[in-house]
Amino acid sequence: MSEETKNTDVQEVENEAIAQSPVQVNPEQFLKDFNWHNYEEGIDPIEDSKLEEFEQLVAENFVDTLNDEVVMGTVINITDRDAIIDINAKSEGVISLNEFRYNPDLKVGDKVEVLIDVREDSTGQLVLSHRKARVIKAWDRVNGAHDSGEIVNGFVKCRTKGGMIVDVFGIEAFLPGSQIDVKPIRDYDAYVGKTMEFKVVKINHEFKNVVVSHKALIEADIEEQKKEIIGQLEKGQVLEGTVKNVTSYGVFVDLGGVDGLVHITDLSWSRINHPNEIVELDQKLNVVILDFDEAKTRIQLGLKQLKPHPWEALDKDLKVGDKVKGKVVVIADYGAFIEVEEGVEGLIHVSEMSWSTHLRSAQDFVKVGDQVEAVILTLDREERKMSLGIKQLTPDPWTDITNKYPVGSRHNGIVRNFTNFGVFVELEEGIDGLIYISDLSWTKKIKHPSDFTSVGDKLDVVVLELDVEGRKLSLGHKQTEENPWDKYEVDFAVGTKHTAKIGEIVDKGATIDFNEDIIAFIPARHLEKEDGSKLKQGDEAEFQIIEFNKEFKRVVASHTSLFKEEEAKIVKQAAKKAASSTSSEKTTLGDIDALADLKAKMEKGEN
Repeated sequence: MSEETKNTDVQEVENEAIAQSPVQVNPEQFLKDFNWHNYEEGIDPIEDSKLEEFEQLVAENFVDTLNDEVVMGTVINITDRDAIIDINAKSEGVISLNEFRYNPDLKVGDKVEVLIDVREDSTGQLVLSHRKARVIKAWDRVNGAHDSGEIVNGFVKCRTKGGMIVDVFGIEAFLPGSQIDVKPIRDYDAYVGKTMEFKVVKINHEFKNVVVSHKALIEADIEEQKKEIIGQLEKGQVLEGTVKNVTSYGVFVDLGGVDGLVHITDLSWSRINHPNEIVELDQKLNVVILDFDEAKTRIQLGLKQLKPHPWEALDKDLKVGDKVKGKVVVIADYGAFIEVEEGVEGLIHVSEMSWSTHLRSAQDFVKVGDQVEAVILTLDREERKMSLGIKQLTPDPWTDITNKYPVGSRHNGIVRNFTNFGVFVELEEGIDGLIYISDLSWTKKIKHPSDFTSVGDKLDVVVLELDVEGRKLSLGHKQTEENPWDKYEVDFAVGTKHTAKIGEIVDKGATIDFNEDIIAFIPARHLEKEDGSKLKQGDEAEFQIIEFNKEFKRVVASHTSLFKEEEAKIVKQAAKKAASSTSSEKTTLGDIDALADLKAKMEKGEN
């Protein structure tokens, strides 16, 4: 306080004292006795020793409500809704009983962890939280367990996608399905409601996620057990194990701390589609050690090796030519595998299923599961191979082929297949013959057999050739009918005259249709009429045949030769020459000199 201010205050005090006092006061004495500390601080002065003692008592008995820390409190009263907690603060705190639902036995005097939630609410009440205190403490314990590797207890609450929810110190942690046990889990519900030991393996502080593992606790021990067990293994050793898992490719067997794999091919000497045909889960069985890898701790086991190979038990008297019965186990396009005894299979090639040379798929003859009888064709015990045949159970149709299908005999068959050059016709099972495209029709020009017939159609045929050794049969269809060109050779001989209409004007001439089989060609020069004009499409006129070739089905006619002497003379000579030629000779326009001259003139006229 400044001297000026003090003087002012002194003056005010003196004036007030004089004004209020009925007695005469000595100002100097009054100022000397006046309690300036009480006037300035509002309280009486306290000794420093007393202040230090008071501060020490406060530090020992009251909490600092400014720090967001977990403190211990004492339950001093319980109402219907709240618990009153003393934390040695200026006032007691209040916590809802809902936060103590996990502890229905809460009573006065119990010590509980609390966190100061609100130092002073609208009513001046200290508000505490037991739940928040538990969460903070729980996270401290979880973090400590993760850092130290401590084993913690947890309560499995329920299943969730991919695993389980576990309560650890009041925090919901995730237990992945793969971390429950070292063996696959088939019934997750069996773990719900159990208290188990876990190891905290991962904490995500950002999302407050905790991952625990029960598998991690036993893996280390199992690895040691594996090394110890594998160190005592020997190839050929027989051990008892339990089927732990069944997959499409094999079976995992627990040998007492270490797993081994029985591949599907080592389960049975017989062919199987899936391992569950042989074993089932939790089944106990004996297995033999086939191989193991100490570095990778992998063990290869066998089950079928405990039994002798079926080929060794095969009847010693069984030989080629004997009949056997078996079940179809596999079908391929090229044949079928028949199991004649457990683990002993033979192949029936598709070519041995039918005497027919027209091969089909094996599925056309048998299906998986069929019981069939077959004949042994080859038998190799060392290589453990056997080939079988079905067609040998019936007589070979080619043994009496010359009597049944002599050359010239007529039959009816079924169209089985096409090629570009002909048609295969089946006369009976095992007897196929080929009709060349040229032997399908006397009159039609066929580009492809499918233009003439269809698969499955029935055709009348005549045997043209027979090759017994080569097992080949040549057939003809047109030979079942009389060749109309034999008659046409007479009716349309060179020099004969016929009336017809011009059908179509073509390059270098025109065509006329004498009937459905004979289409004649008229060179351009031979379209000339007597008046010098030329015939047009649709004109009807008389024509003279100037060339007839039965082999190539070629017919050439002329209108001009009817009235021009030179052409008529040449035609007459050609007709005489054709009539005198033998049947073996082939009369063509180029073979006869006279017709050669006529052909030259015709070509000249065409140009």
